[in-house]
Amino acid sequence: MTTDSTQTTDHDSTKLRFDWRDLPAATAHLPGTGGRIRSEIDDFVVAEIPSYLPSGAGDHVYVNVEKRALATMDLVRHLQRQGVPERDVGFAGQKDKYAVTRQWLSVHEEYASQLETLAGMDGVKVLETSRHRNKLGLGHLRGNSFELRVRDPVADWQPRADAVIAHLQAVGLPNYFGPQRFGHFDTNASDAVRIIRGEKVPGGRRMHKFYQSALQSHIFNTLLKLRMEGGTYESIISGDMAQKHKTGGMFIVDDPDAESTRAQALEISAVLPMFGKKVKLSKGEAGEIEAGVLLKLDLEWKDFRAAHGARRASRAKLDGVGLKPTDDGYLVSFTLPKGSFATCLMRELMKDEDGALAGDDG
Repeated sequence: MTTDSTQTTDHDSTKLRFDWRDLPAATAHLPGTGGRIRSEIDDFVVAEIPSYLPSGAGDHVYVNVEKRALATMDLVRHLQRQGVPERDVGFAGQKDKYAVTRQWLSVHEEYASQLETLAGMDGVKVLETSRHRNKLGLGHLRGNSFELRVRDPVADWQPRADAVIAHLQAVGLPNYFGPQRFGHFDTNASDAVRIIRGEKVPGGRRMHKFYQSALQSHIFNTLLKLRMEGGTYESIISGDMAQKHKTGGMFIVDDPDAESTRAQALEISAVLPMFGKKVKLSKGEAGEIEAGVLLKLDLEWKDFRAAHGARRASRAKLDGVGLKPTDDGYLVSFTLPKGSFATCLMRELMKDEDGALAGDDG
């Protein structure tokens, strides 16, 4: 990136802040239900869908827990205080604090007694204990199932919700990163730019990785926004890579026109870059868009060489969607692939981007 950064610091910080209103919705033409989520802890329930279940035998002890008002790292820190090194605690994904969440954790059998102390934590219920041959690794899940309660929607919420869901099942859910990705004070992405410029930023190596991830996520959101605005959200363009929704397999696109037919049937979606040493600029039209986004941020691909890099689907496929009336609103249940944010669906469904969606799921 260029070195003359003194006049762009404030400008970059503003551009790098998260705001739902900056990100186009797929159902902007449809009215929302309004309402409120997260009025109570029990209004937001998340359960992991694991890639595999523990076999019952092996050197690693697995525990399935339900926790209330506790983040995944709260349990990890508890185990640290019991003498378990942080690196030896396995989990497939981090879950939000302000919810009821169910997930598996693992430790090596030498720390089995420390793992048992989770049952004594306030807000934790141990649902199942088992064993497996390997540590539970980050990303070892297929997705998450959600049950969210919306309170005080408009009177005719049902037909509005039905229309939004039907459209999203046809075109896919924009797979944006939600606000949780950008830090409590929404400064993680701008802090990453400061690090790239050579400025001293507190937090240490681990936090610096979080900052870098936030910047990668901001660029992903911007690329997806441009696809939405440019009319290529449901299609494939030259230079794209794509992912099969059924299997998760990624491939290089040779014939954008032919693959666009599959994309419009929601069989595949374009995968957008999170730049790193393994993920460089694309070729063709996709690469031109990516280069333009980096240029506007005064960044270059080489600024991300310290990161591994990844590609993420531009759309998520909704499964298992259900709606159920309650005495003060409705319950919506659904499943999403791993890494997708429930509030991406809720902002489409509710159309309230100022207050009701202030929290996020992770």
